[in-house]
Amino acid sequence: MTLVWKSGYSFDSDASTYIDAVETTDGQVLETGVRIAINEFVLGCKQDGIWTAIKESCILAGARTLAGALVPLTGNAPTNFNFVAADYDREAGLVGNNNKYLETAVLLSTIERANSHVSINCKAFGNKRFLGNPNVSRFTWEEIGVVTTLRHLYGGGGGGQLATSISTPGLIGTVRTSLSVTYLARANGTNYNITAGVPGNGPAEPLWIFRTSSGYSTDSISFYSIGESLDLALLDTRVSNLMTAIGAAIP
Repeated sequence: MTLVWKSGYSFDSDASTYIDAVETTDGQVLETGVRIAINEFVLGCKQDGIWTAIKESCILAGARTLAGALVPLTGNAPTNFNFVAADYDREAGLVGNNNKYLETAVLLSTIERANSHVSINCKAFGNKRFLGNPNVSRFTWEEIGVVTTLRHLYGGGGGGQLATSISTPGLIGTVRTSLSVTYLARANGTNYNITAGVPGNGPAEPLWIFRTSSGYSTDSISFYSIGESLDLALLDTRVSNLMTAIGAAIP
């Protein structure tokens, strides 16, 4: 179904399908401004040529309920471990705490070594333990002390370290476009090159949001995406605009 607003504003079919699913789960409609914000995000990603690269994604904001926020924008819904309604804020997203995390439907073994991206949008920092898997370190995103780790199927030897602190809330992401010993990371609104050895194959373990091998996240996360390689700067702009528009639309 394609939504058409009274003013003649048309909704993209993918955005419309997602909005319908969220509203059905919420049991009530979203504000017009939230609907438009989602639609503009999808249209913008398509205009930028990055939409088809987003294979698994959730907008963890905007929806009226936690259940609605876990409706997937693309791909499969994550499995919720221990988050409750009080952990969800429509603008800030989902706030992590001890023993709470999301298990995505993506296995590390299925993430392409030479054509993949992962991103989150952090609205507010806690302990900066963003994502990973407690059993393996191929993907570990965390900042402990002076060491910031953003691994992306890293090649071992302690690689995947960012030479700066993550100090600005917003998009954090990594992307691989080849089997090179380097890959691209984005944080603080800036792209960084990370050297971490030739990427290794990941095990058949799921990628988790809000949990790493070091523990659970206490950060506020409002978006995540997993898929093929894409331009992280373009995604950063689209996600930033989305969150700003959702915040403006919610009373």
